[in-house]
Amino acid sequence: MEKNQASLLLQQQLKHLCKNPVDGFSAGLVDESNVFQWSVSIMGPPDTLYEGGFFNAIMTFPEEYPNLPPTVRFTSEMWHPNVYSDGKVCISILHPPGDDPNGYELASERWNPVHTVETIMLSIISMLSSPNDESPANVEAAKEWRENRAGFRKKVSRCVRKSQEML
Repeated sequence: MEKNQASLLLQQQLKHLCKNPVDGFSAGLVDESNVFQWSVSIMGPPDTLYEGGFFNAIMTFPEEYPNLPPTVRFTSEMWHPNVYSDGKVCISILHPPGDDPNGYELASERWNPVHTVETIMLSIISMLSSPNDESPANVEAAKEWRENRAGFRKKVSRCVRKSQEML
């Protein structure tokens, strides 16, 4: 039963996004036969180091959605303190609901079933605009962000250029 509810909810969200596109990203299914795997493209937010980039990611939803969060993994090269080297995005709202076993996040910052694809994508765009280097997924990127902004900027520019070449 749960899988059907998740599937219906995801179909509704997809339909809604197709009718009401949101600035900054686009989304669709990787494969029409699987509503649990979405392909998303994020435009690098204006006035950020990522401006001009077109970054692709895969959003994978669990069958327990919306009770559990999806995972989001960039397939485009990405240099960011909150993105693991394998592309996986690490932000609070994508962490399972409830208290943080490590005590870094409030339960209110973590996954909540009211989140939609739209709120997740807007959170990721916001993450690109202002990295959180307090609890980084990519320690090297966080260290460079703090200590060598010019080097960080250079690596991000390379990712932006690469993303444009992939178009």
